Amino acid sequence: MEGPASPAPAPGALPYHVAFSQLLGLTVVATTGAWLGVYRGGIAWESALQFNVHPLCMIIGLVFLQGDALLVYRIFRNEAKRTTKVLHGLLHVFAFVIALVGLVAVFDHHRKEGYPDLYSLHSWCGILVFALFFVQWLVGFSFFLFPGASFSLRSRYRPQHVFFGAAIFLLSVATALLGLKEALLFELGTKYSTFEPEGVLANVLGLLLAAFATVVLYILTRADWKRPLQAEEQALSMDFKTLTEGDSPSSQ
Repeated sequence: MEGPASPAPAPGALPYHVAFSQLLGLTVVATTGAWLGVYRGGIAWESALQFNVHPLCMIIGLVFLQGDALLVYRIFRNEAKRTTKVLHGLLHVFAFVIALVGLVAVFDHHRKEGYPDLYSLHSWCGILVFALFFVQWLVGFSFFLFPGASFSLRSRYRPQHVFFGAAIFLLSVATALLGLKEALLFELGTKYSTFEPEGVLANVLGLLLAAFATVVLYILTRADWKRPLQAEEQALSMDFKTLTEGDSPSSQ
């Protein structure tokens, strides 16, 4: 009698790429904090510094945590599927809540200072990303965590869920880059072209954002690094194929 299947080992290079992605992500968050602390006076809710809550929260929520949420299925390869789903969903909840705080901060700051809302390309992209992020989480919860969805519906929707997850992450990074450039032009104006220290640090932050997105996307697109199917997932997949295509398990 055969014993239980041993856990599939992680591909040799995967842990190093994941570690590198985390190093980049934490460096992005730290560099954002340094930029806001050194050149923008820090953060506070009840002052003119309230605006600075916005970029920090968006970087933590919609870039770092969202990127980590996408990597959950590459990192936790042998855990129960439901446990991995819950962690994936919770990271997205944390990302959403933190991003919501950042969104409230910028609208509240504009209201207090009398600034117009939603006129720039950055703001339009930001609202689009936030709305897509919320809809993606809501639909994902309905299909993959809510018990009412059938296996067939989950199987048909999964490719769209994976695609839009990666697309929304990339849009989030692109929107952050737009916002960074907008903030530099507003604050530095023509001095931006004279290699002001703030501009140099912000440019480095932009490169770090691009590098983090690139590493996360590389990990996600490596077919040989996908999470292997567990025994119960293989059984469900076989049953679904039998029902939809008329194949018998013994013929596989």
